Amino acid sequence: MKNPLNSAARRAGLAAVAGLSALALAACGAGQVSQTSDQVAAVDGASAGTEDGLMAVRDVHVIVEEDATTGLKFTAINQDPSGTSHTLKSVEIEGNEVQLSANPSLGQNCSLVADTAQNIKALKKPGKDDACITYATSTVNNPGFPIGGNVSVTFTFDDATIDMIATVAGNQQETFMSDREVEN
Repeated sequence: MKNPLNSAARRAGLAAVAGLSALALAACGAGQVSQTSDQVAAVDGASAGTEDGLMAVRDVHVIVEEDATTGLKFTAINQDPSGTSHTLKSVEIEGNEVQLSANPSLGQNCSLVADTAQNIKALKKPGKDDACITYATSTVNNPGFPIGGNVSVTFTFDDATIDMIATVAGNQQETFMSDREVEN
Protein backbone atom coordinates (compact mmCIF):
# COMPACT_ATOMS: atom_id res chain seq x y z
CA MET A 1 0.00 0.00 0.00
CA LYS A 2 1.17 3.50 -0.83
CA ASN A 3 2.08 5.88 1.87
CA PRO A 4 -0.59 8.67 1.89
CA LEU A 5 1.97 11.10 3.30
CA ASN A 6 4.23 10.59 0.27
CA SER A 7 1.32 11.19 -2.13
CA ALA A 8 0.27 14.41 -0.37
CA ALA A 9 3.85 15.68 -0.29
CA ARG A 10 4.24 14.91 -3.97
CA ARG A 11 1.04 16.83 -4.83
CA ALA A 12 2.10 19.79 -2.68
CA GLY A 13 5.52 19.81 -4.35
CA LEU A 14 3.98 19.77 -7.83
CA ALA A 15 1.61 22.62 -6.91
CA ALA A 16 4.51 24.64 -5.53
CA VAL A 17 6.61 24.08 -8.67
CA ALA A 18 3.66 25.04 -10.90
CA GLY A 19 3.02 28.21 -8.87
CA LEU A 20 6.68 29.25 -8.92
CA SER A 21 6.89 28.56 -12.68
CA ALA A 22 3.88 30.78 -13.34
CA LEU A 23 5.34 33.52 -11.15
CA ALA A 24 8.73 33.31 -12.88
CA LEU A 25 7.20 33.43 -16.36
CA ALA A 26 4.99 36.40 -15.48
CA ALA A 27 7.95 38.27 -13.98
CA CYS A 28 10.02 37.90 -17.16
CA GLY A 29 8.02 40.62 -18.91
CA ALA A 30 7.45 42.86 -15.90
CA GLY A 31 8.86 46.33 -16.38
CA GLN A 32 10.00 45.65 -19.92
CA VAL A 33 9.30 48.04 -22.80
CA SER A 34 7.52 46.18 -25.55
CA GLN A 35 9.00 46.25 -29.02
CA THR A 36 6.05 48.18 -30.46
CA SER A 37 5.49 50.64 -27.61
CA ASP A 38 7.57 53.37 -29.21
CA GLN A 39 7.14 52.65 -32.90
CA VAL A 40 5.27 55.00 -35.20
CA ALA A 41 2.57 53.56 -37.44
CA ALA A 42 3.82 52.66 -40.91
CA VAL A 43 0.90 54.40 -42.61
CA ASP A 44 1.95 57.89 -41.58
CA GLY A 45 3.93 59.99 -44.02
CA ALA A 46 7.38 61.43 -43.43
CA SER A 47 8.03 64.22 -40.93
CA ALA A 48 10.76 66.85 -40.67
CA GLY A 49 11.41 70.31 -39.34
CA THR A 50 13.65 73.31 -39.86
CA GLU A 51 16.99 73.28 -38.05
CA ASP A 52 15.76 75.93 -35.61
CA GLY A 53 12.54 73.96 -34.98
CA LEU A 54 10.29 76.91 -35.83
CA MET A 55 8.50 75.21 -38.76
CA ALA A 56 7.59 71.56 -39.21
CA VAL A 57 5.97 69.39 -41.86
CA ARG A 58 4.12 66.21 -40.96
CA ASP A 59 2.49 63.31 -42.79
CA VAL A 60 4.25 64.09 -46.07
CA HIS A 61 3.70 61.83 -49.04
CA VAL A 62 2.99 62.10 -52.74
CA ILE A 63 -0.50 60.90 -53.71
CA VAL A 64 -1.19 59.54 -57.20
CA GLU A 65 -4.93 59.27 -57.89
CA GLU A 66 -6.48 56.60 -60.10
CA ASP A 67 -6.72 59.07 -62.98
CA ALA A 68 -2.97 59.89 -62.54
CA THR A 69 -3.75 63.30 -60.96
CA THR A 70 -0.90 63.84 -58.52
CA GLY A 71 -0.63 65.97 -55.40
CA LEU A 72 1.38 66.30 -52.22
CA LYS A 73 -0.25 65.51 -48.89
CA PHE A 74 1.27 67.35 -45.94
CA THR A 75 0.62 69.52 -42.92
CA ALA A 76 2.91 72.54 -42.37
CA ILE A 77 2.94 73.86 -38.80
CA ASN A 78 4.25 77.13 -37.37
CA GLN A 79 5.86 76.19 -34.05
CA ASP A 80 7.56 79.58 -33.53
CA PRO A 81 7.02 80.55 -29.85
CA SER A 82 7.82 84.21 -30.58
CA GLY A 83 4.49 84.69 -32.37
CA THR A 84 6.15 85.44 -35.72
CA SER A 85 4.14 84.48 -38.80
CA HIS A 86 5.85 82.38 -41.48
CA THR A 87 4.97 81.72 -45.11
CA LEU A 88 5.56 78.66 -47.24
CA LYS A 89 7.17 80.16 -50.36
CA SER A 90 7.35 76.99 -52.49
CA VAL A 91 7.31 73.20 -52.53
CA GLU A 92 9.10 71.00 -55.07
CA ILE A 93 9.09 67.26 -55.69
CA GLU A 94 12.19 66.14 -57.58
CA GLY A 95 12.41 69.68 -59.05
CA ASN A 96 8.71 69.79 -60.08
CA GLU A 97 6.89 72.71 -58.46
CA VAL A 98 3.77 71.86 -56.44
CA GLN A 99 0.81 74.19 -57.08
CA LEU A 100 -1.19 75.08 -53.94
CA SER A 101 -4.68 76.62 -53.98
CA ALA A 102 -3.87 78.58 -50.79
CA ASN A 103 -0.62 79.72 -49.29
CA PRO A 104 -1.34 81.84 -46.24
CA SER A 105 0.97 83.42 -43.77
CA LEU A 106 0.84 80.99 -40.85
CA GLY A 107 0.54 82.55 -37.40
CA GLN A 108 1.82 80.89 -34.24
CA ASN A 109 0.40 77.35 -33.83
CA CYS A 110 -1.42 77.59 -37.17
CA SER A 111 -1.17 74.95 -39.86
CA LEU A 112 -1.65 74.44 -43.57
CA VAL A 113 -3.18 71.09 -44.56
CA ALA A 114 -2.68 70.22 -48.24
CA ASP A 115 -3.81 67.20 -50.25
CA THR A 116 -5.39 66.29 -53.57
CA ALA A 117 -8.75 67.94 -54.31
CA GLN A 118 -10.57 64.62 -53.84
CA ASN A 119 -9.07 64.10 -50.38
CA ILE A 120 -9.52 67.71 -49.22
CA LYS A 121 -13.18 67.55 -50.21
CA ALA A 122 -13.62 64.37 -48.12
CA LEU A 123 -12.00 65.82 -44.97
CA LYS A 124 -14.17 66.67 -42.00
CA LYS A 125 -13.11 70.22 -41.17
CA PRO A 126 -13.41 71.81 -37.72
CA GLY A 127 -15.39 75.00 -37.21
CA LYS A 128 -13.64 78.29 -38.00
CA ASP A 129 -13.29 79.12 -34.30
CA ASP A 130 -12.06 75.66 -33.27
CA ALA A 131 -8.62 75.66 -34.88
CA CYS A 132 -6.22 77.76 -36.90
CA ILE A 133 -6.10 75.51 -39.98
CA THR A 134 -6.04 76.46 -43.67
CA TYR A 135 -6.91 73.77 -46.23
CA ALA A 136 -5.38 73.77 -49.71
CA THR A 137 -5.51 71.51 -52.72
CA SER A 138 -2.19 70.54 -54.25
CA THR A 139 -1.26 69.42 -57.75
CA VAL A 140 2.05 68.60 -59.36
CA ASN A 141 3.17 67.43 -62.78
CA ASN A 142 3.89 63.70 -62.53
CA PRO A 143 6.84 62.72 -64.70
CA GLY A 144 6.44 59.12 -63.54
CA PHE A 145 6.76 59.06 -59.76
CA PRO A 146 6.94 55.36 -58.84
CA ILE A 147 4.10 54.25 -56.55
CA GLY A 148 5.74 52.64 -53.56
CA GLY A 149 8.99 54.48 -54.27
CA ASN A 150 10.56 57.48 -52.60
CA VAL A 151 11.19 60.99 -53.95
CA SER A 152 12.92 64.10 -52.62
CA VAL A 153 10.69 66.96 -51.48
CA THR A 154 11.84 70.50 -50.69
CA PHE A 155 9.76 72.94 -48.63
CA THR A 156 11.01 76.54 -48.81
CA PHE A 157 9.73 78.86 -46.08
CA ASP A 158 10.42 82.59 -45.75
CA ASP A 159 13.53 81.96 -43.64
CA ALA A 160 14.34 78.23 -43.85
CA THR A 161 14.26 75.14 -46.06
CA ILE A 162 13.31 71.55 -45.30
CA ASP A 163 14.71 68.81 -47.56
CA MET A 164 13.30 65.34 -47.04
CA ILE A 165 12.38 62.04 -48.64
CA ALA A 166 8.69 61.13 -49.03
CA THR A 167 6.92 58.00 -50.19
CA VAL A 168 4.79 57.92 -53.34
CA ALA A 169 1.41 56.33 -52.61
CA GLY A 170 -1.60 55.42 -54.72
CA ASN A 171 -4.84 56.78 -53.32
CA GLN A 172 -6.70 54.15 -51.33
CA GLN A 173 -9.97 52.84 -52.63
CA GLU A 174 -12.98 52.16 -50.48
CA THR A 175 -13.40 48.51 -49.58
CA PHE A 176 -15.36 46.45 -52.11
CA MET A 177 -15.48 49.37 -54.57
CA SER A 178 -13.21 47.80 -57.16
CA ASP A 179 -14.25 44.83 -59.29
CA ARG A 180 -11.49 42.57 -60.48
CA GLU A 181 -11.63 39.94 -63.16
CA VAL A 182 -11.02 36.52 -61.66
CA GLU A 183 -9.24 34.02 -63.87
CA ASN A 184 -10.05 30.35 -63.39
